[in-house]
Amino acid sequence: MPQTEMKTLRQKMEKAVEFFRAELLGVRTGRAHPALVEEIRVDYYGTPTPIKQLGTVNVPEARQIVITPWDKSAGKLIEKAIQASSLGINPNNDGENIRLTIPELNRERRVELTKVVRKYGEEAKVAVRNLRRDVIESLKKMEKDSRITEDDLKRFQKEVQEMTDEYIKKLEAVLEDKEKEIMEQ
Repeated sequence: MPQTEMKTLRQKMEKAVEFFRAELLGVRTGRAHPALVEEIRVDYYGTPTPIKQLGTVNVPEARQIVITPWDKSAGKLIEKAIQASSLGINPNNDGENIRLTIPELNRERRVELTKVVRKYGEEAKVAVRNLRRDVIESLKKMEKDSRITEDDLKRFQKEVQEMTDEYIKKLEAVLEDKEKEIMEQ
């Protein structure tokens, strides 16, 4: 198996870890973060548009997000989209800005959120394992077609497994950090 395929596999696994990190940014931990609202879709003139494309998203305080729409008429639409989202926060629209105050999380909600992030973590691990499976199938086909030897197959399988283990550990570390952040009070 050429090194380019191993490099491609590493890049895909790295993307899985980055996607997982980005997904976790959208999980509310009691701290304000622009990622909580940036991807919420607003029905803007019939087109579902992310909030980040309709205005600026700032975090002036640890528990507050301020959205300043570029088109003031979009304010009501943004407010409506936030209310319809799973955030569970009531926006305060003063005509210029939309303010979101992030409430303190209770213990029960924190435990719920750790279950959600574990589910995301498991999905990311499955994605990495699927990449491993695809490469190993490709290797077996190469061996069957006599493009690589049986010894090469075993060596490459071992390399792929080591890479998979490395990325699973990275995912677990990211997950552990997020769980600590959620459970902090």
